[in-house]
Amino acid sequence: MKSTESAENYLETILILSQKLPVVRSIDIAVELGFKKSSVSVAMKHLREHGHIVVSEAGYITLTDTGKEIADMIYERHQFLSTWLISLGVDEKIASADACRIEHVISSESFSAIKNAIECV
Repeated sequence: MKSTESAENYLETILILSQKLPVVRSIDIAVELGFKKSSVSVAMKHLREHGHIVVSEAGYITLTDTGKEIADMIYERHQFLSTWLISLGVDEKIASADACRIEHVISSESFSAIKNAIECV
């Protein structure tokens, strides 16, 4: 399950928006991320081609099983890492920004080890 940081960010955003909104559209993603709708449309095409999303005729975007798996993984990492950094005294905005960078590059093995170590404390 190899994906790019950009794709992971889009999938995570779709997941978050799907928890807040009845339906997710490209314009919702563009507004959330502060991107141009044309840029989001290109990204959605790539995600669709890789089987991570389905776009209905009405333009509603839904995660596929593989897309949701990636989004869930990234979202869990983000939530866990930002909470941990905040507990260490890092400012909330900095913790969230740092977690956003770390979540894409940390291996599953290292993330699990950190998570297990922290949860045992």
